[in-house]
Amino acid sequence: MFYQQFCREQFDAEGRLIDFSLEYPENFNFGYDAVDAIARQEPDRTALVWEDAEGNTLTYTFGDISRLSNQAANVFLSQGIRKGDRVMLILKRVPEYWYTVVALHKIGAVAVPASFMLTIEDLVYRMRKINISAMVIVSDDALGELVCHVREEAPLLKTVWTTEGNRFGFRCLADDIAAAPATLERIDTRAEEPMIAYFTSGTTGYPKAVAHSHLYPLTHIVTAKYWQRCLDGGLHLTIADSGWGKTSWGKIYGQWLVGSAVMVFDFDSFDSRQMVTVINRHGVTTFCAPPTIYRYLVMRGNVSLPTLKHVTSAGEYLAPEVSRKFEELTGLTIAEGYGQTELSLTIGNLAGDPPRRGSLGKAAPLYDISLIRDDGTEASIGEPGQIVVRAKRGCQGLMLGYLSGDAISDEPIRDGTLLTGDTARLDEDGYFWFNGRLDDVIKTGGFRVGPDEIEHILLEHPKVAECSVIGVPDPLRGQAIKARVVLVPHTEATEELKKEILLAANDQLAVYKRIRFLDFVEDLPKTQSGKIRRSGH
Repeated sequence: MFYQQFCREQFDAEGRLIDFSLEYPENFNFGYDAVDAIARQEPDRTALVWEDAEGNTLTYTFGDISRLSNQAANVFLSQGIRKGDRVMLILKRVPEYWYTVVALHKIGAVAVPASFMLTIEDLVYRMRKINISAMVIVSDDALGELVCHVREEAPLLKTVWTTEGNRFGFRCLADDIAAAPATLERIDTRAEEPMIAYFTSGTTGYPKAVAHSHLYPLTHIVTAKYWQRCLDGGLHLTIADSGWGKTSWGKIYGQWLVGSAVMVFDFDSFDSRQMVTVINRHGVTTFCAPPTIYRYLVMRGNVSLPTLKHVTSAGEYLAPEVSRKFEELTGLTIAEGYGQTELSLTIGNLAGDPPRRGSLGKAAPLYDISLIRDDGTEASIGEPGQIVVRAKRGCQGLMLGYLSGDAISDEPIRDGTLLTGDTARLDEDGYFWFNGRLDDVIKTGGFRVGPDEIEHILLEHPKVAECSVIGVPDPLRGQAIKARVVLVPHTEATEELKKEILLAANDQLAVYKRIRFLDFVEDLPKTQSGKIRRSGH
């Protein structure tokens, strides 16, 4: 297979992947060495299938992506964008993202995908933090007006393209591409130079700009081949906006390298019935989505997805009850996985090992993983500890560092090791079970409580759709435990139901972990990547 020229794989007697290392030329560039190479071999091979909420569809071959990315690269070069420049992309789920980001890879500029939900303050912070010099944005009047205000606060921002039209004085990408040459002489880039940067979406603190090198796409071979189990000639759908790191995990790099086309469902308001129709209409074979999507599917019931062969989930806690019900409806077991913006797939229920409901899975073969207590010693089996990740070979699979100004800091990495700030337990069979974030720990009555373990129990109640648990000031305990709960649709928020949920949860919790306060809310604050934000309740 195409991807095998870039890696070495080792399997055990049962055929399970036990080791994985990258092999690459020192000038590896995904644009030239993957997209263009596939286009030369199979120009008519499908790369991207796109459908919007109105049912409009488009299909792009690798020949299309190669040509359009060359044209886009020539457009950027004509406006003075060069290797190392930072270019922000706010493109939602429109097809332009795929050939625009490849174009930036080809010229060595650093692509900075961002969410369309960012505020003026969010954008200005990002612009100033890493010296954004150009933007490509989706055609949207509200976003255009926002960017106009941002330009006044970001003097280094010189050029803005919109995908269509030329309102607000922006350049029109479609017009510029139509007039640009379709050939591009290869520009020299190095495999370990920065290629893409994502701002973190942590639940606390200011976002940091995580920089990855041109090797980053290759690390997602494991993600696509062994976790998502994408098929050569298959069609993979990951639910994510292009501004999220999940797009790199599930909508371009690993999938194309292992031979799978990517399906893009372009929607603004999620409709589970419509999504199921899209999956079945196009014959999607593998699927990845956050737990919230699976909750909607389970609540809908009567789900038929006959073309799907494998499904995965990551990003937040997946309630075992949701996983069980989804399996009853479809016959498919949801394989969970774990990673961070700073990493690729780190832990996962990989091919060869049966997925365990509620478990993150086992260590991915790029990494050695330890669980460390507060005192720096290794946690025992079954004992929570911080997830500490070490790349087996140099920094393969780790970020370059955090961008700030024109510099890249390797501050969080020491000797190829990253402290994640997440905690988990390890069982006797090598499966990891998520415990919580260190910075979310609630200190109550002298005890340390991870909010995730309480949220897991709350989500077992059939009337609870989402929840968030925090510590609030308490004169007796230091902190008391408070829960905020979003109910499933068409459920009345009554005092009787509140008592029922509290009783059901507290019956399963140790005395010091019991919920003291519970509020019903319409929704919960979330990060740009859709994770529930616990701060500021």
